Amino acid sequence: MTGRPYTHLSMSIDPGERPRIGISFYASITRARARVLESGRPYLVLESDEADVTVSTTGAGPVTAEDLDIARAIFNAAARYLADCERLHADHTEATDSAA
Repeated sequence: MTGRPYTHLSMSIDPGERPRIGISFYASITRARARVLESGRPYLVLESDEADVTVSTTGAGPVTAEDLDIARAIFNAAARYLADCERLHADHTEATDSAA
């Protein structure tokens, strides 16, 4: 399955519930970066041509134990994503080379 790159944004507002916003990148992330502000607050940014997503500490305050758990979950998910992309790319390259 192939298609044109796009970014999908959705928002759900249900009575009695907090609003929920979802952003899905089906386009190249043009930049991923992590920094620490002068205030000492770390942040992570994923950017595409259509949207930016920023992740930082709870309430933009000092790093909490929960923030560490979330950072580890992001790291582990990114490592799994990388491994899956590398495996699938190698499989595709091998299949393409075999067909030629």
